[in-house]
Amino acid sequence: MEGELIQAAKFIGAGLSMIGALGAGIGIGLLVQGALNGMARNPDAYGNILTTMILGIAFAEAIAIYCLVVSFMMLFVL
Repeated sequence: MEGELIQAAKFIGAGLSMIGALGAGIGIGLLVQGALNGMARNPDAYGNILTTMILGIAFAEAIAIYCLVVSFMMLFVL
């Protein structure tokens, strides 16, 4: 009985840790939307906006990967 409770807590904790990935997905969507609006309004700044957008996507994706790693650690290591 006690082992099943610990297993259930692991699953709940892993699921809750993935909430950060939801935030990263929303952030990436807003980032791309803003960059595309900026490129549409000022095509001359395309290169600068694109570079900034790619860096922003990489940083937001890193947050999602950290959430995934924490989730896997909860499931398989603890």
